Amino acid sequence: MSLRIIVLAKQVPDTRNVGKDAMKADGTVNRSALAAIFNPEDLNALEQALRLKDQFPGSTVTLLTMGPPRAADIIREGLFRGADGGYLLTDRVFAGADTLATSYALHKAIRKIGDFDLIISGRQAIDGDTAQVGPQVAEKLNIPQITYAEEIRSVEASKITVKRRLERGIEIVEGRLPVLVTVNGSAPACRPRNAKLIQKYKYAKTTSERQADDTVSFRGYDSSDYLHLKEWSAADVNADGKQCGLSGSPTKVKKIESVVFQAKESKTLDSSDSQIETLIVELITNHTIG
Repeated sequence: MSLRIIVLAKQVPDTRNVGKDAMKADGTVNRSALAAIFNPEDLNALEQALRLKDQFPGSTVTLLTMGPPRAADIIREGLFRGADGGYLLTDRVFAGADTLATSYALHKAIRKIGDFDLIISGRQAIDGDTAQVGPQVAEKLNIPQITYAEEIRSVEASKITVKRRLERGIEIVEGRLPVLVTVNGSAPACRPRNAKLIQKYKYAKTTSERQADDTVSFRGYDSSDYLHLKEWSAADVNADGKQCGLSGSPTKVKKIESVVFQAKESKTLDSSDSQIETLIVELITNHTIG
């Protein structure tokens, strides 16, 4: 048995280093002000896909991402780790999309890709923390979904068994294929880059990248299909522009506040029992604890 697996991945701003210019006046993220990284939980999802590929020879892992042209880095990163190919959805029409508009565009792209057995994505992206895109894609495709997965334990014929990590314990659930699975950050970390794959795919580019880059010339492009990263616009996936980007996003940001925490006062204590007891009494009195 071989599996056709699609991994939904996103290039996100590194929200661990958010500054005063991180948000625009319209409430959207100022991505140019933040470093771009592979969404952490999407890497966990990629590892689950690659483990299935290892287990079932002949299986394929295809990445699907939506974003500006630089988001092609996500596809290359996946190729370096063992994926087989990828698609970049990029179009100005997609800009400013909320979860509803994002899931609409992704599901249109999946329809164009065609047959699949399994879609895997991270539980949520660190630039939104909504955990909505994966389930919304499943609903639009009219397929089952299994969320909060920590491990895909087995795939047999048309059945999948998944371990879910919840706040108060774990669940072992079964579902039928095709299915969409969202993966927690508690799942195994993604394997590192493979040196041979880096050498193979380091010149892989989208059409826009090749047209924009006059500094790199590689004669193997014409004869090496694997170096041609697929790039689709809204028109390519037959998406309705009114359901994409800001125009297709009912979620609107009402207000943005920049919150900076400052210590108004501090105390230095030694390790004596009396000072520790005094501190505890103060914390209980002002309801910080207790």
